Amino acid sequence: MAKEKENKVKNDKKHFMKDFKAELKKVVWPTSKQLINNVTAVIAIVLITAAIVFVLDLVFMGMNEYGVNKLKTHIQSKEQSQSQDVNNTVNNEQTDSNNENASSNENSQEVNNQNTENNNTAE
Repeated sequence: MAKEKENKVKNDKKHFMKDFKAELKKVVWPTSKQLINNVTAVIAIVLITAAIVFVLDLVFMGMNEYGVNKLKTHIQSKEQSQSQDVNNTVNNEQTDSNNENASSNENSQEVNNQNTENNNTAE
């Protein structure tokens, strides 16, 4: 039984080699002119594809830079307006605080003046 398997394997190998040689005989190799034409076509297609990719890369890079710059200016303008709003709010609060201090100072001066008048009239 083992010998039958060995013989079968050897026959399969021989059969494979015969089939392989038969298939190689059927192959039609291109002539040198056909080979040059095919190589030229492949190189041309590769160069055209590379050019298209290069142009698309430049276009997308330009669009990205334009979009990023536009976005930056938009964000900067928002930040400036927010900082101005914060500054205005702080200034308004300081002004209100100053007004309150000034009015309290005026009230204190009035009270002091009244006390001084009261003291003068009491003497």
